[in-house]
Amino acid sequence: MTELPLRKRWPTLALILVLTLGGGALVGFLTRDSMAVYEGIARPGFAPPGWVFPVAWTILYAAMSVSLWLAIRKDAPSRATIVLYAVQLIVNLAWPFIFFTMQAFGLAFWWLLLLLALVLCLMVRTFRTGPVAGWLLVPYAAWTAFAAVLSFAVARLNP
Repeated sequence: MTELPLRKRWPTLALILVLTLGGGALVGFLTRDSMAVYEGIARPGFAPPGWVFPVAWTILYAAMSVSLWLAIRKDAPSRATIVLYAVQLIVNLAWPFIFFTMQAFGLAFWWLLLLLALVLCLMVRTFRTGPVAGWLLVPYAAWTAFAAVLSFAVARLNP
């Protein structure tokens, strides 16, 4: 496979960044009271302060975007990779509503396990296209696993 010309690659990256970061920003806006919920629930001692989450997610969304861009910048991008990315992003963006709006902490834990499975599948697909694309998703998988542990602990502390 040959790579697309440079002039065709950068708009694709910009679109992926806008969609991914924009989706995160929209969810952040729609769940803007989430930090009040977070501060008001019982949390385990290893729970990070609330300001960490938007910083971490901004970095992770950017890395996810670059990973997808690297995976699809060939002449024949895999439609399955794009669909898997979209599905995991939708699952990702739904989680704050489950956790913060619905305060369904147990469901939020299981939802994160679903997300983690999707992220791991996406990692496998992107590693096949190139190691950098795959490695860019490792922090996302690690953060999602940590979030699942945190959600489990919150569910136990807030029955």
